[in-house]
Amino acid sequence: MSARRLVVRFTALGYLLLLLGAPVAMIFYRTFEHGLEPVWNAVTQPNAVHAFWLSIELVAIVVPLNTVFGIGMALLIERGRSRGRSALGLLLDLPFAISPVVVGLSLVLVYGRTGWLGSWLASNGIQVIFSIPGMVLATAFVSLPFVARETIPVLRELGTDAEQAAATLGSSAWQTFRRVTLPAIRWGVIYGVVLTTARALGEFGAVSIVSGRIEGQTQTLPLYVQDRFENFDTTGAFAAAVVLALLAFATLLGMGLLAKRTTRDVVA
Repeated sequence: MSARRLVVRFTALGYLLLLLGAPVAMIFYRTFEHGLEPVWNAVTQPNAVHAFWLSIELVAIVVPLNTVFGIGMALLIERGRSRGRSALGLLLDLPFAISPVVVGLSLVLVYGRTGWLGSWLASNGIQVIFSIPGMVLATAFVSLPFVARETIPVLRELGTDAEQAAATLGSSAWQTFRRVTLPAIRWGVIYGVVLTTARALGEFGAVSIVSGRIEGQTQTLPLYVQDRFENFDTTGAFAAAVVLALLAFATLLGMGLLAKRTTRDVVA
């Protein structure tokens, strides 16, 4: 290996270590520097437990919704024949371009008490902002594109030959999708689900606007980390951050396993 390649490699590794490795290592060190008991006490606090399960609840709601939407949007863009497919693709990428804080403010303008639909919702006893529905909307918006964007290239590579053959043999559209298309795109869908899960778990900006950050009610785990840090409870903040980091590591591990499985399937 040439000296130039070594320099480039060590520069890249050093950059990653500076940006990612050192901060994560410091969080783990500061979390466990006084032993396990303070950490356990911090993560088993009622508000911490509620924040954890609220984050899981949002994931459990948002991921299936965005999975169904993503598959449908991928089929519409890649298999549809309408002229507006390129415009749909641009709209699909909108969450990548808009700041999550702007998303949260937009939802408040639409569904808040003084928003376009807020007065009607309030008169019918429906609260969206500062409650779970608003948090679901915010989380769903920021994690919207991942399943579709991971599925579209797979559909493009797959082509339509197998689907046309199934239709020629008398399969209905649903039977063709269930028996031909879905098995062929399953790894793209699963990979998108993993990314959606990671994005939903870590979302902060949009959720912080629409949730009101009410402790023990509308406080997700990322919001709980900020709240504990601002209240000088560093042990609680670091412990909750470690839980988020472990969830992120589990997501990365799942992505790695899926990538290896996808490679084996392609080779086979």
